[in-house]
Amino acid sequence: MPGVSVRDVPAQDFINAYAQFLQRQGKLEVPGYVDIVKTSAGNELPPQEAETWFYKRAASVARHIYLRKQVGVGKLNKLYGGAINRGFRPHRHADASGSINRKVMQSLQKIGVLEISPKGGRRISENGQRDLDRIAAQTLEDDE
Repeated sequence: MPGVSVRDVPAQDFINAYAQFLQRQGKLEVPGYVDIVKTSAGNELPPQEAETWFYKRAASVARHIYLRKQVGVGKLNKLYGGAINRGFRPHRHADASGSINRKVMQSLQKIGVLEISPKGGRRISENGQRDLDRIAAQTLEDDE
């Protein structure tokens, strides 16, 4: 299907499809601590999907960077953070773990999906854009 991009596919469908692709491919470097680590200071427990959440985060990060020019770790920390429970006091925003987002970006960079931007942060590479567009076209075909 010519001319299909990531913007044409619903976000959840694309993220699940790309996460499955990354998991099947087996090239993404996954840290050893993914089954015990929390993803944010605002969370009480680690993610329930212990073996797949890192791939879903990587797919989500790749999609987020695809839709923008370049993104750094700080922006991802802000994006994936959430409200921290402070008892009866009002909720406050807590950033997500920078270590996890940094490891995701480094892993995506090693397999050639991302590259370092000269202005700072990381941007999508040509090979990464081609892969993401191909997965988006497959996802759109599967939905029809």
